[in-house]
Amino acid sequence: MTGPSTLRVAMCQLNLRVGDLAGNMAALSQAYDQAEAAGADIALFPELAACGYPPEDLLLKPGFVEDLQDAVAQFARGISGHCTAIVGWVEVHNGELFNSAAVIGDSRMLGSYRKQALPNYGVFDEKRYFSAGSADQELYEIAGVTVSVTVCEDVWVDDGPILAAAQRGAALAVNINASPFHIGKQQVREEMLSRRAVEAGIPIAYLNLVGGQDELVFDGGSVVVAATGLVTSRLPRFETACTVVDVDVLASGQEGTNPTGPALEDIETSLAEVWKALVLGLHDYVTKNGFSEVVIGLSGGVDSSIVAALATDALGAQSVHGVLMPSRYSSDHSLSDAEILAKNLGIDYRTIPIEAAHLALLELLEPSFQGRVADLTEENLQSRIRGVLLMALSNKFGWMVLTTGNKSETAVGYSTLYGDTAGGLAVIKDVPKLMVYDLCAWRNDQQILDL
Repeated sequence: MTGPSTLRVAMCQLNLRVGDLAGNMAALSQAYDQAEAAGADIALFPELAACGYPPEDLLLKPGFVEDLQDAVAQFARGISGHCTAIVGWVEVHNGELFNSAAVIGDSRMLGSYRKQALPNYGVFDEKRYFSAGSADQELYEIAGVTVSVTVCEDVWVDDGPILAAAQRGAALAVNINASPFHIGKQQVREEMLSRRAVEAGIPIAYLNLVGGQDELVFDGGSVVVAATGLVTSRLPRFETACTVVDVDVLASGQEGTNPTGPALEDIETSLAEVWKALVLGLHDYVTKNGFSEVVIGLSGGVDSSIVAALATDALGAQSVHGVLMPSRYSSDHSLSDAEILAKNLGIDYRTIPIEAAHLALLELLEPSFQGRVADLTEENLQSRIRGVLLMALSNKFGWMVLTTGNKSETAVGYSTLYGDTAGGLAVIKDVPKLMVYDLCAWRNDQQILDL
């Protein structure tokens, strides 16, 4: 039973889809019901949870923005329990759009906090769409505790909205986020949040989005940080979770307690977190675009092997198809390596020799190439034949083609246009070659049998 010194917070770390208003609101409703049943005082949902993040140019469509307002209003009418919901949404006021957090209870919207610090660097482009909120916005009394609501970038500002809210009497800061992954990001977040909590002298409940959206991966890892700067609760990374945490809000700044939350776990090593990020990003890109199965050209090399392993971890062996396409230049070893990999992974595979197609194209081109020495042109025909075959299988069976070029090759243009670049997703396009080898070694260490 929570008393005046604690607030029970449901950390609803959800995987949502950009533009899917009905699906997102259904996910929010289900998580809210769990929070209410667990006796939570507050249910926190991610930044722009209602529409998904990042909505980008959907926000330039008035019809979509109107539908979003209706969806949030309908959701609010269903919030009739004790628990207050804090939901990321797009607020419209006097023709301006705000990246806001709706505070919802008693079947109505009690208020809406407007994000103050709009990021406009890296992958962020929020100033293109949103206006910034003002300072000193409303604080909320929730279950007898004064709560400050903020959104994502606001918590990163030194001497910013969190400190200002504490100076005005807030006993708890809640911060909803859509913070994307990069290597080491969780440690950076937690170090910042620790500083921020100590600076303000109040605990912070930091709720993050999880899931892949196009080229972005959101890694979750939501945390509660006590006023002392100690991380007292950490949700899992790269997976959905709805965890209830009793947050100590004593003004004395004593260490928070966590009787109902998960045991703390060490932050993953860089290779583990990169693998999990790639698996999550691949899974969500495939499924959120309406596909369920993928096809990969298997050469026996390390790049196609790691992509096949990632796809198997992401989608299951039953959803992955490998294609061996040997030519006159293929060694017996490369074919046997590819077959062993497919058998170890348990995926479907087939062999389609390309020598006949290669000869046919050479014959067709012979009159045009007459008198010229054979060069990369003839070699690149092989890659383009393989691309044609993979796309034919994609068209016939509805499989997404996964390409296998790594970042080192992509950066210098080491690939064949309309050949090994043909596909729906370049899974390891942001993984340098040396890291590919390290990831393969790490993945092999996870089981007895080397893949």
